[in-house]
Amino acid sequence: MAARVLVVGGGVIGLSCAWRLAEAGHEVTLVAPDPGRDGASWVAAGMLAPVTEVQFGEAPLTGLLREGAALWKEFATSLERASGHDVGYDESGTLTVALDTSDRAALDQLLAYQHSLGCTAHRRTASECRALVPSLIPTLRGGIEVPGDHHVDNRALLGALVQACRTKAVRFVPLTVEVVAAGGSGPTGGSGPSVDLSDGSRLGSDYLLLAAGTGTPHIGGLDAAGLPEIRPVKGHILRLGPADGRTGPPLLPRTVRALVHGRSIYLVPRPDRTLVVGATMEERGTDLGVRAGAVHELLCDARAVVPGIDELELLEAGTGLRPATPDNTPVVGWTALAGVALASGHFRNGMLLAPLTAASVVDLFGAGAAPGVAQGAAQER
Repeated sequence: MAARVLVVGGGVIGLSCAWRLAEAGHEVTLVAPDPGRDGASWVAAGMLAPVTEVQFGEAPLTGLLREGAALWKEFATSLERASGHDVGYDESGTLTVALDTSDRAALDQLLAYQHSLGCTAHRRTASECRALVPSLIPTLRGGIEVPGDHHVDNRALLGALVQACRTKAVRFVPLTVEVVAAGGSGPTGGSGPSVDLSDGSRLGSDYLLLAAGTGTPHIGGLDAAGLPEIRPVKGHILRLGPADGRTGPPLLPRTVRALVHGRSIYLVPRPDRTLVVGATMEERGTDLGVRAGAVHELLCDARAVVPGIDELELLEAGTGLRPATPDNTPVVGWTALAGVALASGHFRNGMLLAPLTAASVVDLFGAGAAPGVAQGAAQER
């Protein structure tokens, strides 16, 4: 049954859900101050990396990430067709390298774990790594090639999602949600939830989707919603580009990740020959300040692996707040408030899981709101 749906949040999750819900025939309104530039999505690297994002002890999450990755090619193709914009979906693969022998030992342990989960990943010698990426430092200690870990241009993706939403008549309200007011049980059971906005106005709906990332806990009226803990994890990220508009081949032909004396670093190429370098992991609450020390650390670790970045210009240094749950697993499902759903907690994997999350939300809303009070937010699939 078609419904009036309010989506709160203008990052990759909110926009993807809004687009797919509108495609499914719902009347969608998206509330966010600056859609496409809200939250961590604008400063993300755009890695679609279910294998290289594997963490020890997170086997169930790895399965979810691989399920999400399987949807990406069709999602990118459909979005480009709907929006008329290229999203920079790149299938060149990822190479993770080790700077020293202890880093090599850590990568060998990681590779064994990846194989135990059924992931496709290949051990590579230093010379094989340099054959794949000639700009790597000659003294590295080998690495892991993962052909199935891809990337997307996050900003091109966000722009395409905004355009696709507009094409499907999604209404954009550039304000902030201050308070959620619970309603009845949807289109056939009385009034649905409504929101009070920062300009003092109120919007009603049949169903409400909370997809505001780290902003969700700051919305009023959700004390009885049974939401999981969502904490902000700060990340610094840099953008580098060719000096003086110089032309030539790109410095990197694929995403490079590395361990540098135990610290993780990644460098993601863009079609315009810029590089995204990141990212720190900091528990600093809602602080978004750019610290000189963090920028210095990222640059030092990046140039230790790819010395050629010395010739690039520092175009941008920014920060974002990743929404993390206690077990790093996203939460998608109905809350304990009738007609109010949640899609949040994607942490490092918002880009990767956007297609799967949007599909899950369409299925959720297609089935209608849970009878009466929902059973509480459930982990995504």
